[in-house]
Amino acid sequence: MNKVSPMPTAIVADDEIHISEHLIRLLNKMWPELTVLETAQTGTGALDLIQHAEPDIAILDIRMPGLSGLDVACQLSPRTLVVFVTAFDEYATQAFENEAVDYLLKPVNEERLATTIRRLKQKLATKTYISPEVFGKILEQTQTKATEYLQWLRVGTGELVELIAVNKVVYVKAGGKYCSVFTENKEHLIRMSIAELENRLDPQCFWRIHRGTLVNVNDIVSARRGLRGRYQLSLRRRPEKLQVSTSHAHLFKTM
Repeated sequence: MNKVSPMPTAIVADDEIHISEHLIRLLNKMWPELTVLETAQTGTGALDLIQHAEPDIAILDIRMPGLSGLDVACQLSPRTLVVFVTAFDEYATQAFENEAVDYLLKPVNEERLATTIRRLKQKLATKTYISPEVFGKILEQTQTKATEYLQWLRVGTGELVELIAVNKVVYVKAGGKYCSVFTENKEHLIRMSIAELENRLDPQCFWRIHRGTLVNVNDIVSARRGLRGRYQLSLRRRPEKLQVSTSHAHLFKTM
């Protein structure tokens, strides 16, 4: 059971420190009565922290190393109010809305955070809690939906986020935890690994041509074979050429 405290307490868990710091700055400004006890960068760390500190509120990133934010929420006492933070997961946000679970989209802005703060204050005042079973249901829904292919990508960093139709994407390049998404005239960033993105895109439309490259098949104009048997792709909507690794050359041998 949570400790009784005259002032509400919270923890923030996100694997990106600058996201946590930005959110805490906003919380300090907009809800000075709230005490942010500590932060965590992994799901396991968040769970340990919550079990030790027993905060009134847990603000959890959906995607963290180890346990996800939903995995953590399923193991909490109902008396810990949970807010999820997500970068792009359309399926998860729909599930949250259906179950009246609050969430914040990255990058977090003051207008949306004000709504979350108002809801949290109301729940604290009325002792309105959500059972862990609800989070388990959402986790099951999102895992089922994950097999459906993305139609839109939420891209960007900082204060600007854009929605891009998947058919506008020419190719994708891996860059650690982020990927660079190339449309006809612009490069965007998306917080998703290339392996995860490959699993969420229709394999009939997007081919892996290199360990770090996905290409929209509809944008391939030609595949020219070089002296070493490697193919180089010309694209319909971009001027650069893409190299095909030897292990993926079989995709173009019949073109």
